[in-house]
Amino acid sequence: MPRIRKRPRRHLTALTAALSLPLGLLAAGAGAGTAQAAAVQCSVDYKTNDWGSGFTAELTLTNRGSEALNGWTLTYSYAGDQKLTNGWNGVWSQSGKNVTVTNAGWNGTVAAGAAVTAGGQFTYTGTNAAPTNFAVNGTPCTGAHQPPVAVLTSPAAGAVYTEGTAVPLAATAAAADGATVDKVEFYSDTTLLGTDTTAPFTHSAAGLAAGAHSLYAKAYDSQGASAESAPVGITVAAGAALVATPGQLAVRQGATGTFDLKLSTAPTANVTVTVARTSGNTNLTASPATLTFTPANWNTAQKVTVTAGTTGTGVAVFAATAPGHAKAEVQVTQLAANSTYDARFLDLYGKITNPANGYFSPEGIPYHSVETLIVEAPDHGHETTSEAYSYLIWLQAMYGKITGDWTKFNGAWDTMEKFMIPTHADQPTNSSYNASKPATYAPEWDLPSQYPARLDSGVSAGADPIAAELKSAYGTDDIYGMHWIQDVDNVYGFGNEPGKCSAGPTATGPSYINTFQRGPQESVWETVTHPTCDNFSYGGKNGYLDIFTGDASYAKQWKYTNAPDADARAIQAAYWADLWAKEQGKGAQVATTVGKAAKMGDYLRYAMFDKYFKKIGDCVGPTACPAGTGKNSSHYLLSWYYAWGGAVDTSAGWSWRIGSSHNHSGYQNPLAAHALSSYAPLKPKSATGQADWATSLDRQLEFYRWLQSSEGAIAGGATNSWQGRYATPPAGTPTFYGMFYDEKPVYHDPASNQWFGFQAWSMERVAEYYQQTGDAEAKTVLDKWVSWALSETTVNPDGTYRIPSTLQWSGAPDTWNAANPGANNGLHVTVADYTNDVGVAAAYAKTLTYYAAKSGHAEAKRVAKALLDGMWDHHQDPLGIAVAETRADYNRFDDPVYVPTGWSGVMPNGDAVNSTSTFASIRSFYQDDPAWPKIEAYLAGGAAPVFTYHRFWAQADIALAMGSYAELLE
Repeated sequence: MPRIRKRPRRHLTALTAALSLPLGLLAAGAGAGTAQAAAVQCSVDYKTNDWGSGFTAELTLTNRGSEALNGWTLTYSYAGDQKLTNGWNGVWSQSGKNVTVTNAGWNGTVAAGAAVTAGGQFTYTGTNAAPTNFAVNGTPCTGAHQPPVAVLTSPAAGAVYTEGTAVPLAATAAAADGATVDKVEFYSDTTLLGTDTTAPFTHSAAGLAAGAHSLYAKAYDSQGASAESAPVGITVAAGAALVATPGQLAVRQGATGTFDLKLSTAPTANVTVTVARTSGNTNLTASPATLTFTPANWNTAQKVTVTAGTTGTGVAVFAATAPGHAKAEVQVTQLAANSTYDARFLDLYGKITNPANGYFSPEGIPYHSVETLIVEAPDHGHETTSEAYSYLIWLQAMYGKITGDWTKFNGAWDTMEKFMIPTHADQPTNSSYNASKPATYAPEWDLPSQYPARLDSGVSAGADPIAAELKSAYGTDDIYGMHWIQDVDNVYGFGNEPGKCSAGPTATGPSYINTFQRGPQESVWETVTHPTCDNFSYGGKNGYLDIFTGDASYAKQWKYTNAPDADARAIQAAYWADLWAKEQGKGAQVATTVGKAAKMGDYLRYAMFDKYFKKIGDCVGPTACPAGTGKNSSHYLLSWYYAWGGAVDTSAGWSWRIGSSHNHSGYQNPLAAHALSSYAPLKPKSATGQADWATSLDRQLEFYRWLQSSEGAIAGGATNSWQGRYATPPAGTPTFYGMFYDEKPVYHDPASNQWFGFQAWSMERVAEYYQQTGDAEAKTVLDKWVSWALSETTVNPDGTYRIPSTLQWSGAPDTWNAANPGANNGLHVTVADYTNDVGVAAAYAKTLTYYAAKSGHAEAKRVAKALLDGMWDHHQDPLGIAVAETRADYNRFDDPVYVPTGWSGVMPNGDAVNSTSTFASIRSFYQDDPAWPKIEAYLAGGAAPVFTYHRFWAQADIALAMGSYAELLE
């Protein structure tokens, strides 16, 4: 085989500038409409018995939502002169052509997946056309054929079985539009366990391996439609075990709580179980101390009551033990008497951390979502991101605050460090980095079809001013920052185990991957997923490199991209952990982890620099824009990414680093900047790190002020490299320290400035900073933003809510004048649509909570509480808090993926990659997913599919919002 020539620095510059899309944007359904779930999801089947002058009508209402209907009113209208005579199984009335049926006293509750039938008698003359405009509680139930409903009724969520014992599966299923249920399949994750074709639908699942299992039922109807149930998590124990439910319990001072105990398998003789506190808070006691289970009642839960004293708080661990059985432990937290929201935090925390609920991999890595078929920034639910890791760290910090247990916070950081920060073996050639020539220039283009982008050594890059001081401070050339995306279950099969480049489909453990690489118009639907370590094992003759960059030859190489907002969030969490631990006198327990966060913040400064370290301000023309020297290439903002890479061959002698010229308002984090510049435990070790973060803090606050619209929302951002290639912007484009206003920085499909979640995420950090410092500049921004956001928020009398979802922008800000900021009277925002998205609502509630805690703003406090109460009261399910989402964007599964003509290669599973590829064709693994038939039906012309997703970041943010409200306002 020919020798591949290796050339220094002429490798992946634009390529590694991966556009690391923030998960929340697409998590909210951007690009597909918003995640707006109607209050009711329903179908109505209409049947008649007609005798010419009259008829009876039978109407079957099926609740297709994930929550019970508590009271229903069904409405429809006739086209002819049909007149109601009488009705049954409901209260019937008619006004003109309009008919209304309201539930009777005994059938008002319709469980998820269940149906209720009502009937009426009518007279008529002429024709008797069937009505089509059915609605329940005001929500239309008409449209294309509705898929069936499946509900897994057995086993119960959280159940524990002994390995070798068959797990009893049972489901109910209902079909719509006159169809019948043909069969029900039962799955463990994506593994088919069995099928039943007749009701009642059951299966006995033998041979399930020890560990956590996420079980589904999937129903198929006679018209070819299908739908899966909500997942139910169970645990299979390796041997006979005691089963305690729940595993986490909160009890308020002076009150009691209970947990259930039973056995995982039938014993041959009576079993005596002892319950005792094994550690922790002595104000908590449990009774009875012993319980007896027999061969007859082993599976019947017996209750243990935990009593909290009238004083004290803290955690105790109660263990249930019995000879020959694995013990069960319950962690009980005593809370203050009024701690409603801390109790909610612990309840949701228990669901998130329950292994059977499917939020974590066997290694303890948080998945992007419990559900596997999901496409947003990650294109599979069991990928993960640096964002998810940062939320795990923050979640465990709040857990430490409430319980005093800091081992989980430290453990979360350790998990992130082990799996998401590349080891030295993963970035082996950093010692060859030349800080005076950090990277070779390649332009960014507008469309994927304009790639590969030609590398151009004729464009000078500036000098990297922080590499030497980082090496001096930490004694290594390696970068201490997270890569942004990871294929946790190695679904793609690249298999990049630590130190093993492209180890392949049979490799175990998580695999680093990359996706976005080709300009602002490349949506997730147009990406070609590829490995971070490309040794040409997959793809084409040059791996995947020549899809993205053009060069005379290609070398095997590694490359990573950092999402700065995630690293900053991890630092933010470490700041809170240190404060809270010290309040408990336990600061020493988190000191090592906090020191690592300071180190991460030192390296995070790479996000402050122009992509090629060119001078900031009026940077037009790749060759005309001067190379930077010292810190004049720093914009001091948190840009969209930083990236680094190098040769696989340790003798090749090259590596590179880049920053980013694009700055988005949604990525800024003034609390992290404050912590890294002013909080001693988080002070970076480098010579100029603290000073850089102090400058960044001021610059970020100015950035918000510059981008604040006339109404109060914060606009997109600014770039030092117009169109990513130092092009000339339109005449009159406003500037911020010489950088050009960019309405939608970085990506356009969907527009990066339209998601309200960016507003809530970013302003939440401003509010935390304001709550900690009282900074007047932060308050000025928040006063105006909160007023606008509240004016666009609706809380209904029943506690449901609507918050902004999609934003539309017009105009531009004034050019920044630090001495006399403009009023931005020409920059405007409007709200295009609204949502009840729970993750975004939680971030918004946190913003209002921190703002109200410092300012005393009564309305902000009221709405924060209303949002938290609304989602708690209306959107709980066994796995957490979630709402249904209609995913109209899933019509893009068959979108073409641009591959240059003549280029051909293969994915690790053999999927062909060429000029005829589509998004789905290079991801054939989707076809094995239980939810795939919903996509097939939609692509064939059916209704847009509805999913209820449990995203890790959203569940963590909801829990954190509850904990924050408890701390500051309860």
